[in-house]
Amino acid sequence: MAVLSTPRSAVQLASKGRPVREHLFRTALIASLGIAFVFLLALLSYVFMEGWPRLDARLWENMPSVRNPEIAGAQSAITGTLWVISLTALLTLPTGIAAAIYLEEYADKTRWWNRVIELNIQNLAAIPSIVYGILGLGIIARTFGLGFSVITASITLGLLVLPIVIIASREAIRAVPPSIREGSLALGATQWQTISRQVLPASIPGIATGSILALSRAIGEAAPLLMLGAVSFIRFNPDGIFASYTVLPIQIFNWISQSREGFHILAAAAIVILLLILLLMNSVAIWLRNRYQKRW
Repeated sequence: MAVLSTPRSAVQLASKGRPVREHLFRTALIASLGIAFVFLLALLSYVFMEGWPRLDARLWENMPSVRNPEIAGAQSAITGTLWVISLTALLTLPTGIAAAIYLEEYADKTRWWNRVIELNIQNLAAIPSIVYGILGLGIIARTFGLGFSVITASITLGLLVLPIVIIASREAIRAVPPSIREGSLALGATQWQTISRQVLPASIPGIATGSILALSRAIGEAAPLLMLGAVSFIRFNPDGIFASYTVLPIQIFNWISQSREGFHILAAAAIVILLLILLLMNSVAIWLRNRYQKRW
């Protein structure tokens, strides 16, 4: 009688003859991740230790000073950052989500103009940020006459992250199973009722995560804002969308360029504040993803 042996799994069969290469590849991946994590941890530790002496109320209560780093603060930069990023979100998120809905749910993929739109979105996501700064300077600030103001910075940063928001929103909408749409339409709902009541609520985790990650990129940008007249020394908070402004990356750049050690400590402390804002934004994205995530 023949003895039946337990068949090997498909994974074992597929990996036959390739164990050494697979182990080397896995080892290289783990080593790369470990090296990146160690360097990141070292950098964060250095910044935190360097800025610890100035991580107090003076940093967010006082205005900048060009002479005395002991009393200098970053209140105008923090307030300007919140103004710019809030207005950027207000301008970008509705536009990006609406564009994603059109491209995924309404656009005819056989039409040439829809293909051109998709191609341009993919290309715009890879353009360096300084190009958007030149665009904002030449068209938004000068041609449209908005000047070097909060609204100019917000529109420019919105154009910078808009392709990212559209791509992330499209992926989130595409991840909703077609059976959800088909069931809703079969029950008599219109296409917009299906999108607004079924597709969008199921897409919230992916849309929120992608949008906040895009805004996290915008909040750390300095190159386009240097082109748009973000002043490195301002002793007042913006009082409207047409006011002059500064932001934390510009203020950090200004302090780093100073020769006195006290300003370098201030720059490190401001970096910690910027990182805390980024962590808060990412925490909101994680909470939204866990709160509304559905498993199909």
